[in-house]
Amino acid sequence: MPNGTYPLVRRTAMRFRGWGGVAAMAVACGLTASLTLLPLAHDGGGAAAAPGTHGAGPGVGTGVQVKADTCENPEASLRPSTADGPAIQAVKDRGKLIVGVDQSSFRWGYRNPEKGILEGFDIDLARAIAKDILGDENAVIFRAIPTNQRIAALDSGKVDLVVRTMTINCKRIQQVAFSTAYFQAGQQVLAPKLAEDVTGYDSSLRGKRICTAEGSTAYEALEENSFGALFKDEGDGTKDDKDLLTVPNQLDCLARLQLGEVDAVVTDNALAAGQAAQDPAVELKGRPFTTEFYGVAAKLGNDDLVRRVNHVLVNYRNGPWQEAYKHWLKADLPGITGPPAPLYK
Repeated sequence: MPNGTYPLVRRTAMRFRGWGGVAAMAVACGLTASLTLLPLAHDGGGAAAAPGTHGAGPGVGTGVQVKADTCENPEASLRPSTADGPAIQAVKDRGKLIVGVDQSSFRWGYRNPEKGILEGFDIDLARAIAKDILGDENAVIFRAIPTNQRIAALDSGKVDLVVRTMTINCKRIQQVAFSTAYFQAGQQVLAPKLAEDVTGYDSSLRGKRICTAEGSTAYEALEENSFGALFKDEGDGTKDDKDLLTVPNQLDCLARLQLGEVDAVVTDNALAAGQAAQDPAVELKGRPFTTEFYGVAAKLGNDDLVRRVNHVLVNYRNGPWQEAYKHWLKADLPGITGPPAPLYK
């Protein structure tokens, strides 16, 4: 559909779907200051595609040789351990695990408007880690952080871990320490059902206004090949960034799409499926064009904490993961047989 022809009546109606509209939900989320980190700076800081096929099975760890110069296996992580180290001891001394999460991604990390609490697949995993370290799944402080501030929050010590649909890749393993992979996803295009001229991540994007989250792998994919799409704001990553095509939080893209300010969104299909479930006027287009793995992120050097998370994931893959998937994700992401098998260095 050409720019500017998305019907105003349709746009208005879309704003009020779901829990009073996702746009309204995004505004409401912004009011939860007690859980939200203040913006650190505009520095950009930094499918279910063949699910369950990574490695030898969900409970079997595979050792691989990792070459730092070629980054052949960025998903390979440290072997599990329950030994305490300085990072674990700091958590125990505090009595709380501080975890950076999302509060606006339906089914992953979102604020339940009826209960007023954070829920979702990532929230369950964060609670499981807190229970293993501190003996209490409620011994956790959630801090909502935007997509482009995940790494900065770890570097500054504002959070111990980030559990926020964070893709493991070669660039990021130089910036943070990842656990083994706990979910497999892929990048895909989300657009209005009425936009029949958008067919996926292909030449149909030429001239279209595409929204992505700052610091996301979707933005990096468009940098490599945009198919002639418009995806950069003037002043991207600076104080002059208008946050129209590139936004701090991925849900902001859905709000832009509903308001007709952009023509399509590129994001993880795991997130997009939840958004399509909220708003039946949008749908995933084409097929996933990447294979990506989510990991729990810690500050570089906190090896004892990474090993402890990997210990938690060994048990989590054999029961709790399947329960969480069935409860939160199966309805919108059917057909996933299990989590990725771990890879160890």
